[in-house]
Amino acid sequence: MGDCWIAVSLADSSGLILAARLGKHTDELIEELIVSSEGKTACKRFNSDDWGGYERVLPPEILHHIGKDKTQRLERTNGIVRQQTGRWHRRQNKFGKVWEQTKVTTRLVVSYFNWIWQHSRFKTTAAQRAGLATRSWNWHDIATYPTLI
Repeated sequence: MGDCWIAVSLADSSGLILAARLGKHTDELIEELIVSSEGKTACKRFNSDDWGGYERVLPPEILHHIGKDKTQRLERTNGIVRQQTGRWHRRQNKFGKVWEQTKVTTRLVVSYFNWIWQHSRFKTTAAQRAGLATRSWNWHDIATYPTLI
C-alpha cells in the first residue's frame, strides 16, 4: 500500500472533514477531492502543501495558498485518519481487494471523526462545531441514520 494516499478536505472553522478520497498520488485524486468538496461550503480558498498537482487542477476562481503555516490542522487531521484507518484495517489475507477495504475503512474513520470523536480542547465533535449536531453521536446513531440509497 506504499502508493496509497488519503486526500482530505477540511472545513477551516469547524474541522469537519468535507471529503476524503483514496488513491495514488495523482492529479485525478485531487480532482476527485475537489469535486467531492464542491457545494459543501461557500469557501473559495484552498490551503495545501507545495505539491504541483494542486496548481494544475484547482479552478482559477479558487484562491490557493501554499505553505505549512495554513495546513497544520489539515496535516494533523490527515494523520489521525491515516492512523485510525491503519488500526481498523484487517492485517492478514491482503490481496486484490485491499483498496476497496481501505476505502470502506476510511469512510468509517471519517464518520467517527466527524460525528463521534470529541476534540480534547473543544469537548465537541466536528459536526457539533459545524452546527450539524447538538450532541456527540454513537455508532448506533450512525448505523440507524436514515439515508437515501
